Amino acid sequence: MADMSTASDFMGHELSADERKVLKREKRLARITRATGPLTAIGLGWSVPLAKIAAGDDARSNLQALWKGLGVPLIGILGFLIVWATLAPQVQTSLGSVPGPVQVWEQVESLYGDYQRTQADKAAFYERQEIRNQKLIEAGHADRVGIRDYTGAPTYPEQIFTSLKTVFLGFLLATIIAVPLGIACGLSSTINGALNPLIQIFKPVSPLAWLPIVTMIVSALYVNASDALPKSMVVSAITVTLCSLWPTLINTALGVASIDKDLVNVGKVLQLPTSKTITKLVLPSAMPLIFTGLRLSLGVGWMVLIAAEMLAQNPGLGKFVWDEFQNGSSDSLARIIVAVITIGIVGFILDRIMAALQSAFTFSSTR
Repeated sequence: MADMSTASDFMGHELSADERKVLKREKRLARITRATGPLTAIGLGWSVPLAKIAAGDDARSNLQALWKGLGVPLIGILGFLIVWATLAPQVQTSLGSVPGPVQVWEQVESLYGDYQRTQADKAAFYERQEIRNQKLIEAGHADRVGIRDYTGAPTYPEQIFTSLKTVFLGFLLATIIAVPLGIACGLSSTINGALNPLIQIFKPVSPLAWLPIVTMIVSALYVNASDALPKSMVVSAITVTLCSLWPTLINTALGVASIDKDLVNVGKVLQLPTSKTITKLVLPSAMPLIFTGLRLSLGVGWMVLIAAEMLAQNPGLGKFVWDEFQNGSSDSLARIIVAVITIGIVGFILDRIMAALQSAFTFSSTR
């Protein structure tokens, strides 16, 4: 009774202004703490100390965390740029000295300028086409109206987008194949014994070996290619699939095989159908390792794609690098370095996206 009266006295107590401020600060800090995982997953963990300082938390400890999360990496990047700018002019190649950060940034601006000019030319082309067709319709010659696509050379951002579409197509195919096979291998020692020799044989095969085989098979079977899915994209995507499905397959099988056997026994006792056992028991337990495999597969697929595009001369970043190498102009080396940095940044962003998805799915599966 005393506890109840104390509780009622507390509930009836009106908070002072200072107490309300403390309560609001605690709520803000709790929200920031909940957001720490997702922010860290997407590479923005350094923003957490800033948010805590803004919310009124201890500044000293948060400044130390900010220094480690943002200051140290920035110093590392700055040191790399200084070493690059110092050593690059001393290395002479057939295309001149290796470009430093300033020359590379100039090419970034040049490539963006090319993109803007191409977009303006494309808009003017479609505007002229629309005016011409309108005049034909007004003159009673609607049968002579024609719609043509702009056929200018692809710009650098368009080549990045082409590579992204291709790698996601290959990654999607790899996931569709690898996850079910991995689940089957994890649940059945017989299936695992049958597939394991094939996995060990084909896993180390280079994309350069797969590419000629894939090219010939796709050319023979994919005769009526569509504009939305050109043959070059299919060749690169299948090559990505063949080289990137193994990490997902192996990690899925390992995750499924290592789940608590009591869970499987519970499913058997409850006489759950196989589909329910997999979706309700197996997948939630194996999700962390499955996503580890997916992250590895996407990274492998991105590396494989660039090599495939270079070798097969398929549209994308790989072809851009090869074309600039063959061009041999004074700006080619700087543009190749731009492409190298772009490939690294895109790969980092893809990994952060997968890490964020892993954090979200793993959290939801454990709730």
